[in-house]
Amino acid sequence: MERSRFAPDRGLTSRMLLTMFLLGLLYVAFVGFFFWFVPQLWLVILVIAVAFLLAQYFFSDRLALFAMHGRIVSAEEAPELHGVIDRICAMSDMPKPRVAIADTDVPNAFATGRNQENAVVCVTTGLLRRLDPVELEGVLAHELSHVAHRDVAVMTIASFLGILAGLLTRFGLEWGLWGGFSSRDRNNNDQSTAVVLLIVIGVSAAVYAISFLLTRALSRYRELSADRAAALLTGRPSALAAALTKVTGEMSRIPTKDLRAAEPFNAFYFAPAFTKGFSISTLFSTHPSLDQRLAQLAKISAQLGQGV
Repeated sequence: MERSRFAPDRGLTSRMLLTMFLLGLLYVAFVGFFFWFVPQLWLVILVIAVAFLLAQYFFSDRLALFAMHGRIVSAEEAPELHGVIDRICAMSDMPKPRVAIADTDVPNAFATGRNQENAVVCVTTGLLRRLDPVELEGVLAHELSHVAHRDVAVMTIASFLGILAGLLTRFGLEWGLWGGFSSRDRNNNDQSTAVVLLIVIGVSAAVYAISFLLTRALSRYRELSADRAAALLTGRPSALAAALTKVTGEMSRIPTKDLRAAEPFNAFYFAPAFTKGFSISTLFSTHPSLDQRLAQLAKISAQLGQGV
């Protein structure tokens, strides 16, 4: 972890290393499978995969802001917001990130960037309208802890691997449909080609499912880690708990279409944006439950009160 006064989390570090190790093994096997089935495309697949990874890693901050309609704001445009971030950076002894605002009523915030020198923190106008300065400080400390722990970069790489699975599957399927499989042996009929295509789809689905579960497990833990680091840095776990309760409660008042637009970015948000009713997202959530987060903050508050 880069130097800062945010509380280190060895559990998070070990989980990030384990997740990346397992995903690495998984995708080495997956790419090897594709190279064996479609050797004619290995160079094209490799070049595109590397290009996608480099673009997502080095330009993740710009891509996230573009996708979420955020814009960088100066201290003159948003003095209160900059003031809160200045205080947190002074407390945590970390460089100040770029500050952005997204014009949406969904109350949320996120941080992105591959390291502390290339980070950006974005807050929605909906969050700014609903939280008082102390609550906002807790939320922003939570987001900056993600940057300090470098879990934003890990999640960016991990999410890319899911994109890679889809990319390789598309290449394999298109190549097979255009006769690539049957060209290897002119005696192969349409039935054998269909079997190969089913194998490709099945393996791709399995790889995506495993990577999905691994990244979701890491995402839930990193949110608890960020809550803990923010509460210890500010010394106000109750303010963060109040912000969590308020933001979660306000989600039910947001129009469904706005929540659906925000859902793809849940892994990077302070609190998940769920549409009303049952959703598969509630089964494989990017965040721990509100009760779990509040229980941890209550425990930290008790420890701080006892001088632990």
